[in-house]
Amino acid sequence: MHFHDLRRGAASNTLVGRYGMKSFLANCWKHKAYVIMALPVFVILLLFAYVPMFGLVMAFKKLDYAQGVWNSPFYGFGDLKGESIFHNFSFLWKSKDTLFNMLRNTLMYYFIFTILGTFLNIVVAIAFDQFVLKKTAKVMQSIVIIPVFISYAAVQFIVYAYLNSRTGMINEVFNLSTKWYSEPKYWPIILTIVKMWNSVGYGSVLYMSVLAGVDSQLYEAAKIDGANKWQQIWHVALPSLIPMISVMLLLSVGGIMHSDTGLFYQVTRDIGQLKPTTRVVDSYILGMILHTSEPGFTAAASLLQSVIGTLMILLANFTVRKIEPDNSLF
Repeated sequence: MHFHDLRRGAASNTLVGRYGMKSFLANCWKHKAYVIMALPVFVILLLFAYVPMFGLVMAFKKLDYAQGVWNSPFYGFGDLKGESIFHNFSFLWKSKDTLFNMLRNTLMYYFIFTILGTFLNIVVAIAFDQFVLKKTAKVMQSIVIIPVFISYAAVQFIVYAYLNSRTGMINEVFNLSTKWYSEPKYWPIILTIVKMWNSVGYGSVLYMSVLAGVDSQLYEAAKIDGANKWQQIWHVALPSLIPMISVMLLLSVGGIMHSDTGLFYQVTRDIGQLKPTTRVVDSYILGMILHTSEPGFTAAASLLQSVIGTLMILLANFTVRKIEPDNSLF
């Protein structure tokens, strides 16, 4: 009897899966216009986000170019049985000073960019939303978004025009002789300014979209209760932004070990004297790709970077779900 029950259960699950797939395909056909619109994004995501993940296997292999990625031997097996499976990770611990330096810089810039960037995004969004002259606000909004479309390959020349020790605008205007590209202590401030200039205008768009959906009757009710403009912002605008702030912070936590490679590699021109304060994990990995003949080390660093980011976003989401379940991602 028990055996027949198991068979009926298995057959039932098979039928559910079969009809579920049919229902899915029927639904896709019914909404084929949306599927076609989403298809390019799906293909790009597949090719650039998921297919490259197979390359992470190199983190545990000794790459033999003659044999290729898949036929290269794993550390800890076969001819490499005497080696640790984590051999490619060991180079990080062998250069502890470099490891701790880039981890410190990566975390430092993450917290600076996240805290200051979120604050400025909110300030800019509220300023445009509360601006009396709406047409002027739209023009200004378009202007502040422009920097995000400028590549860091071009930004580095703008920064160089300001900081060149001989003909730079800063030294000329203030009659200084500072060698900016030889002094690493100035670059946390310089990179923060460049990052905010490049990202704040675009980053405020999401918050402006939330504010545009706030019911105007809430502001009118606040006025009737005697609230001034600052009190309206504090009690109406800011509370409406909290869910979006929570989501954006949760998403950013997943990239805690990732940095803007263009900012740290191109704007600094990869000058060795600046690396004590500008070397981050991403620029370090890019440097290894360009100067190291062992891709296993690069794959190991990238895998470690991704694992830490995944654990951080899971931890952050768990914490938010315990405090305010409605603001969690899942």
